[in-house]
Amino acid sequence: MGDYMKFAFMCRERRQSLNTRVAVIGAGPAGLSATGFLACSGYDVDVYDKQPLPGGLMTFAIPSWRIPPSRVLDGARELEEKFNVKIITRSKVYAGEETHEEGDDLVEKRINLEDILSQYDLVLITTGTWISKIPKLPGTGSQGVTTALEYLYKWKIHEYKLAPVKPPIAKRVVVIGGGYSAVDAAERALKTGAEVHLVYRRTIREAPAGIYEIERIKREGVAFTELASPVEIIEKNGVAIGVKFQKMTLGPPDETGRPRPIPIPGGEFIVDADLVVFATGESPTPPISPSRAEAVGIKLNKDGSIWVNDIMQTSNPKVFAAGDVVHGASRIGPAIRSSLKAARYMHNWFMAKTGRMVTPGVIAQ
Repeated sequence: MGDYMKFAFMCRERRQSLNTRVAVIGAGPAGLSATGFLACSGYDVDVYDKQPLPGGLMTFAIPSWRIPPSRVLDGARELEEKFNVKIITRSKVYAGEETHEEGDDLVEKRINLEDILSQYDLVLITTGTWISKIPKLPGTGSQGVTTALEYLYKWKIHEYKLAPVKPPIAKRVVVIGGGYSAVDAAERALKTGAEVHLVYRRTIREAPAGIYEIERIKREGVAFTELASPVEIIEKNGVAIGVKFQKMTLGPPDETGRPRPIPIPGGEFIVDADLVVFATGESPTPPISPSRAEAVGIKLNKDGSIWVNDIMQTSNPKVFAAGDVVHGASRIGPAIRSSLKAARYMHNWFMAKTGRMVTPGVIAQ
């Protein structure tokens, strides 16, 4: 398989089965890493994911030049071939009134979360963040306005020949945001031959993607404007033709600890665009509606994330949760750390509950 992500890095081969069934809901970096740990510990693991391939955002949003898909897919294949993991794709697990999420395009089967809870001894939820946040501005419903997640996803499924229609190519693209999604969307647009403008409301020093990444795509040809925030999408006959921005200055720190952008009176300007991409964050997407959560004992926080205790356990004792669906959108590293922590605690909790010895080497740190 060559250079690939080794999700089962705790062992070289599958240990004796504990005859205990675990469902992992979500095959992104968090889900696959936890699966590797649990498979190494002797659990029989089934992984459910709504996409046609495992890997989550690593496979379906992060551009191939940043993470080659083969590295992820070969790692997932090792879980299946060497550790008897079953990965069930194109299957969306959900309970309650379902809302459309980004990346739902290729779902073929819907499975009730409550059925999963009744069929498995343990469940781990790692469903990530598949709903983008867009500020409520005039014109955001216009044709030609999208999100970074939707834009990158459409290009990825085209790349994998999973979609018959090529994503629309624009001449002038405006990307709004300063994180990795913004950088990836800007670079993706640049590769289509577009004139690309990246606009961020703080300065390059505060950009979550970091100065290095912003400077790198500037060298590639992306125009970067800092200290500007969108106030309106300019549209004509329902089609976006530009973005009106407000110049900003930085004030005292806000709740995130970063300087708060403050509008400069009269400092408005317009950037022409026929495609506007919002890279302004994503929200957690648990596999359950708020109205149904209490019935199955999975408590949700106000921001839609899943509540967990100190051992990553939900209010339903047999259900654990980890990754971005718990702590919000993050980078791959924190999601993996979170899931490995959850997997350790799942193992220790189950061993204690069933009165068995904890397997040496997999005690929670």
